[in-house]
Amino acid sequence: MFTHIKTSRENRELVSKLTRKLNLGTENIVARIAFTYSLAKDNKLDLNEIKDSQGKEYSKAVLFGNNLPYYISLLCVHYNIYKTDKDIPKYIKMHIDDGLQLINKELQDNPNLDGFEYIIEKIDNGLKEIA
Repeated sequence: MFTHIKTSRENRELVSKLTRKLNLGTENIVARIAFTYSLAKDNKLDLNEIKDSQGKEYSKAVLFGNNLPYYISLLCVHYNIYKTDKDIPKYIKMHIDDGLQLINKELQDNPNLDGFEYIIEKIDNGLKEIA
């Protein structure tokens, strides 16, 4: 399948900045949040619009740990593709890049928001949507 994912050059510094700002742990945690947040926005990203891969590199083990099958499943359901689809690494990369940009924009609009408040707000919003 794949061994590594690289963010765009633009997001190399952004993931470090967001990691410091949110204070939720290491960069791979912020990358996981970015990936799932982008998927949760329910946008279908166009593979023709993939950005460069000259940014932060994550091995699949560091990025997803033992939960790789669950993250792949989320992606497969979102795009209605099978778990062996050759484009899965591209989609993962694109959703990480997209999520980092989305989170950054939200934090620019709410500069006093810390990581805990940010996560609680997202959980609360999600619960309201399913209620």
